[in-house]
Amino acid sequence: MKAVVYKGANDVRVEEVDEPRVEQPTDAIVRITSTGICGSDLHMYEGRTPVQPGTVFGHENMGVVEAVGSAVRQIREGDRVVMPFNIACGTCLNCERGFTNACLFSNPEGVSAGYGYAQMGPFRGGQAERLRVPFADFNCLKLPGAPHDHYEDDFVLLSDVFPTGYHATVLADVQPGMSVAVFGAGPVGLLAAYSAILRGAAEVYVVDAIPERLDRAEGIGAIPVDFTKGDPVETIFELRSAASPVADARRPGEEKMPGVMCGIDAVGYQAKDESSPDHERPTQVIEDLLRVVNPTGAIGVVGVYMTEDPGASSEAAKKGSYTIPWAKVFERGLRIGSGQCPVKRYDRMLRDLVIAGRAKPSFIVSQRLPLDAARDAYDQFDHRRPGFTKVILKPETKAA
Repeated sequence: MKAVVYKGANDVRVEEVDEPRVEQPTDAIVRITSTGICGSDLHMYEGRTPVQPGTVFGHENMGVVEAVGSAVRQIREGDRVVMPFNIACGTCLNCERGFTNACLFSNPEGVSAGYGYAQMGPFRGGQAERLRVPFADFNCLKLPGAPHDHYEDDFVLLSDVFPTGYHATVLADVQPGMSVAVFGAGPVGLLAAYSAILRGAAEVYVVDAIPERLDRAEGIGAIPVDFTKGDPVETIFELRSAASPVADARRPGEEKMPGVMCGIDAVGYQAKDESSPDHERPTQVIEDLLRVVNPTGAIGVVGVYMTEDPGASSEAAKKGSYTIPWAKVFERGLRIGSGQCPVKRYDRMLRDLVIAGRAKPSFIVSQRLPLDAARDAYDQFDHRRPGFTKVILKPETKAA
């Protein structure tokens, strides 16, 4: 079968690989109908992780079940399914507690497992024609409809970016009427902003520098902030101070709360230096959040931070060590939540919002391409070219 194979830094190719087979009684084989290229795939693509050449990429996967193992009871051949990027056993201590992002059994190399990702186990990714799904009864979310229908682009986003965006709002304790700042307008940042609006936030600011992405943020009712036009924290302060009737409703002393109550890092360790955007500054977003989130507020960190970054500019950063003003966290009484999203905690609920017409996360999708176009799509997405905000690969679509 065809699959997207990592060859080295900035080099992926569509090659023939062996088809997957049922290896355990709890496995299923899924014919892939849609698979996303994720912003976190770019960390591997750029050689910024310890991923090995020969790895098949792809952790945002959905399709149709073609075969099941003898122990699979609830998922059947012909079912349309989407898989969380977390591979979870469903029965270990952490899975039982709802932390399927930290399954203790699936990955023999450590805590947490996933498809086609560095340090997340020996599992092939789904940017391919077929995928082996371990613990299929637990890891397959059944879907209505038929392949390539009007739900397709919404449902594939249930594998990662929609639940991850929603998880960010949970970590940041977004409540009705809250003010929120989201740093990063990639797919996760846009869906974090969208989720904040779904949860009833009164004001949502989205910080980025790419006009197309900021336009999409504005299109869902968020307030775009371009960090190339000035300090984004000061910009948010100014926008909030000028807001009316919010400013008129403040009582004496509340001027000490000029920022937002909830902040989200949807960028991670490859954040741009705002004073020199051609360079990276891994702590830029964290430092901004510590300034913009009001005392007693909360921060959700879903942007990826790697324990090994071969491309970092310092020895400490290569090991995932960064210096941040921790005393400011303590002084301001801030709460910080972080880590990979436990997709199973949210995917069923978000699926039902989509089915009911209450959510349409596919507004972020900008390209639908055949699998054979993956090499160019990675290059375009990596360079943030116009029209490449979110790419969905369609293995059943033939190249023109």
